[in-house]
Amino acid sequence: MGTSPHAQEPGQSHPSDRADTRLSGFPAFTENEDLPSISDDSDFDSDDTISEGGSPPLRVLEAAPLITDHRRFSSAGEGSEYDAEGVLGQPEEEKPVTWGSLPKKGQLAILTFARLSEPLTQTSLQAYMFYQLKSFDPSLPDSKVSAQAGLLQGSFTAAQFITAVWWGRLADADWMGRKRVLLIGLMGTCLSCIGFGFSRSFVSAMIFRTLGGVLNSNIGVMRTLIAEIVCEKKYQSRAFLLLPMCFNIGVIIGPILGGSLADPVNSFPQIFGPGSLIGGKEGVWWMQRWPYALPNVLSAIFIFASVLAVFLGLDETHETARYKKDWGRKLGKRLTRAFRRRPRHYRPLTRSRDDDSVYLDGSVETCSAPSSPARSRVQPRTHKRPGFRQIWTRNVLLTLLANFLLAFHTSAFNSMTFVFLPAPRAPEDSRQGFFHFGGGLGLPSSRVGLATAIIGFIGLPLQIFLYPQIQTKLGTLTSFRTFLPFSPLSYMLMPFLVILPRIPSIVWPCFTFVVSLQVISRTFILPAAIILVNNCVTDASVLGTVHGVAQSVSSAGRTLGPLLGGWGLGLGLEYNMIGAVWWALAAQALVGWAMLWSIYEGKGIEQKKDEDDD
Repeated sequence: MGTSPHAQEPGQSHPSDRADTRLSGFPAFTENEDLPSISDDSDFDSDDTISEGGSPPLRVLEAAPLITDHRRFSSAGEGSEYDAEGVLGQPEEEKPVTWGSLPKKGQLAILTFARLSEPLTQTSLQAYMFYQLKSFDPSLPDSKVSAQAGLLQGSFTAAQFITAVWWGRLADADWMGRKRVLLIGLMGTCLSCIGFGFSRSFVSAMIFRTLGGVLNSNIGVMRTLIAEIVCEKKYQSRAFLLLPMCFNIGVIIGPILGGSLADPVNSFPQIFGPGSLIGGKEGVWWMQRWPYALPNVLSAIFIFASVLAVFLGLDETHETARYKKDWGRKLGKRLTRAFRRRPRHYRPLTRSRDDDSVYLDGSVETCSAPSSPARSRVQPRTHKRPGFRQIWTRNVLLTLLANFLLAFHTSAFNSMTFVFLPAPRAPEDSRQGFFHFGGGLGLPSSRVGLATAIIGFIGLPLQIFLYPQIQTKLGTLTSFRTFLPFSPLSYMLMPFLVILPRIPSIVWPCFTFVVSLQVISRTFILPAAIILVNNCVTDASVLGTVHGVAQSVSSAGRTLGPLLGGWGLGLGLEYNMIGAVWWALAAQALVGWAMLWSIYEGKGIEQKKDEDDD
């Protein structure tokens, strides 16, 4: 009796039943590995699986168990890193997170470069803004010039407060996306910087500063990009720390560049003055007409370089807009291929027609894996945005309010400190009791710059080495609650510096200690605030909107903080009670600390991605 080609023994599955699992169960082979002894032309579904002449049957490879975790398959020569439990051995222990283990470091480097341009520009302006405004009308008293400087600083943040929400909405729009909004913001900052440097009146300077605030929504968009580039929570403590680190770097470098390059004809007459090599017989004419343009021009060049880096190298992360053509990214890849030799000793992994499902169903690639050609063939999914009440939950609103209070007292501290330090000391006989005393520290401008550098030099090492370790151990919200009280303690101690003996060996160590309390607090609470805002969003389609609102709220705090702080400091100096405004600021910071006990850290968009993968 002949054996039917479709007959099968009990307990033996037909080969066609195993055809769909033959790719899911095996790792991808490279050309250097030994392939199974089945040629590419053989068909697993053939009816000739068992020979008719009694010859030994052709063995069909059994399907290996499916890998259940989301690790990526390793290439040849990497041992058994793709081992999963139940396949080749026990799972490896999870490696500790380090700066070197951050995914997509190239994308993060571009964002860091772009972010650094803004604090460099802002802190550079503060070094010479007073003197530039004075040059517009030398007859103005110093009090009027100081008021104009406050208006210039407030115009930028006030414009951000009005427009940041709309830029966030545009970043969430399918036809715009994150990258285009970031490019517009960087170009707006570049134009504003050039216009401010070549201004000849307070009105024109005010217009260009306001224009820069209107077009600048970089912080909110960058936070959104980082959240979508690095969506695994274990990396967030380092990824979201990159933006505050740029601020400390800008605080150190910006004033040095701005102060040294302002009025270059008089600062460097041997280079730019009359009879110099560059200046010629009469000196560089445009530096004489616009003496404060050079630092702005250099800042604009730096910003434009970041525009090119974003245009050529940054990937779009919007869930729909990333599937549209990106001419800048294509040009960047072509330039990369032109300047870099591609190795020829390997070829891309070969995939069959069924192999795409392995790489597209989300069971293999993680959310931080780079996009592949196979991924780009996926059509974007239609997704309905959540309603207003679904976005603005109680936790989201309280998190934004805590963000506002944080921006208020940190910006007020920065503004008040640089008025308090150079303010003249009060007479010794003006003190009355423990609370009634006035005046500042009476530091010259060079010492004020040193104080600025101290703040930056203290904060940067803490952010790089200490913060990631402690944040990983305590968690985001716990570290926020633990280190925020250091700020009000610093505010309460700051006014007592004026009653210390006027001995540098006493004043400077005490000042460093008081400032260190605030810097330590800020090092931990600013990144934590960003992470909390990011993780309270559970839908990627509104992530840019919420970060835009958060930037708008922070801009409101950074506008009101210096305004009210400066007003209160003036009253304290007038009524011989300089400590009142500092203690009021400490009370406001304690209110923000109390609010932290009413919020919780959400799961963010990572949970949603995991659900989609399932």
